[in-house]
Amino acid sequence: MTTPFTLPPNTKFDSTLGALLVGLAVSAVAYGVFSVQVYTYYRRYPSDKAFYKTIVVLIWILETADEAFIGHCVYYYLVTNFVDPSVLFTAKPVWTLVLQVAFGALVGCIVKVCFALRVWRFSYRNWFLTGSLVLLTLAQMGLAIAYTIRGFQITTLLDLTGLRVVGSLALGFGVATDMSIAAALCYYLQGMRSGYSGSDSLVNTLTIYAVNTGVLTSACSIVTLILYDCMTDNFIFMCFYFVLSKLYAISFMATMNTRKAIRGRGTDREEGKSTSFIMVSEAAHRHGSVRMPAAPPQSRRKVNSVHSDYSPSASGHYTDGW
Repeated sequence: MTTPFTLPPNTKFDSTLGALLVGLAVSAVAYGVFSVQVYTYYRRYPSDKAFYKTIVVLIWILETADEAFIGHCVYYYLVTNFVDPSVLFTAKPVWTLVLQVAFGALVGCIVKVCFALRVWRFSYRNWFLTGSLVLLTLAQMGLAIAYTIRGFQITTLLDLTGLRVVGSLALGFGVATDMSIAAALCYYLQGMRSGYSGSDSLVNTLTIYAVNTGVLTSACSIVTLILYDCMTDNFIFMCFYFVLSKLYAISFMATMNTRKAIRGRGTDREEGKSTSFIMVSEAAHRHGSVRMPAAPPQSRRKVNSVHSDYSPSASGHYTDGW
């Protein structure tokens, strides 16, 4: 006869159920920030390309489902099984908790592929570098799918320790990809420096944005990885993982929404059915034309490179998409 599972007296759930609740709260705030960014995007770029709009809608749908999964998971453990918290240790993980892993990884995969495409354009179509970044991204996605499949097969949440290798590799690949993308963008942007104050200031601004796209997500991934490997008797790592995909989505939308802000040296204007921008200095906008001092001959080539990358017709336009 099987002895029923009983919880030890004075059992505390701060690092288990409490971590799930805190994760839900923080992820809900992040989801709200992301949703405001999506609203801002459609207000600011009503004539943007259909491809960009499709990506934004897809990520928003995935994040909405992801947040619903988190909410259902927390409700299941805190409300449905309020009088029986032992389900944490005796029952199979609720399906929404397991599926959330795959949805979060899919959002990160989409965002990183978009950033890799940006690297491809700035590296003058370096297929080897871009292909390596995409392969790292797909490897992480594959590991996340494997983790999800294994997650449906375990009998209790305690068995998550048996998935540590797969989970750690997935998080590790994510950190490596984020840092590689940020490093590649910084490297190629710094190569555009010309010694001309106008273009160098623009390069510095773009470098800051490039670094910001990877720092936040890398930090969250590293913290999740450390907690997952070092604190095996609690669910604190879930609190951070719940937020991770939201950070990817926020980074993506921040890049989309700051295209006009980066070009804020003058006037932005959208034309036609695809977004285009025309930079006009304040003085030129008011008075018609301004005579600019000529750049030194040795720096003219790099200056032209930076400015051509910011023309409406440039295929590698940094702020006009990916």
